[in-house]
Amino acid sequence: MKTVSDFLGNQALRRGRYSCSRHIYFITTVCAGRNRLFLDTDNARLVSKLCHDKRIWTGSKLLAWVLMPDHWHGIIELGENMTLSMTMQAFKSCSSKALNAQINSSGKIWQSGFYDRCLLEAHLLPAARYLVANPLRAGLVKDIGQYPYWHAVWLEDQKSVL
Repeated sequence: MKTVSDFLGNQALRRGRYSCSRHIYFITTVCAGRNRLFLDTDNARLVSKLCHDKRIWTGSKLLAWVLMPDHWHGIIELGENMTLSMTMQAFKSCSSKALNAQINSSGKIWQSGFYDRCLLEAHLLPAARYLVANPLRAGLVKDIGQYPYWHAVWLEDQKSVL
């Protein structure tokens, strides 16, 4: 079975420190305390809906994402003059505010920081396939069609790319 390092390089995912506009990155961010917030359907639906809100991505493009019970993976093409830190801050801030409002809390939703890896064009689709298959590997479903909390832009153009 392939691992994330097969697609993203031999190094472990690293904390985001450096980013380049127009480059594509595989991102991972984890819930604070590894809290399994997204086992709750209402919580998962809310954050999934926010993943489709283009205002959050401020010129960047979210190419693929999957929301797992205690973490989120995304593949992002950074917009002009954007950094990973700016982009992830927008996503994490907006999703934290919305989720805290929904659950009537003021707690921390996401851990500080995130992990990223720049993708080469040749690794883009294999990385997207890896990302989308996360619920299968975690044993959450037996068929990816059963898992509602993911999306990939390639599905908008063709149904069988991934």
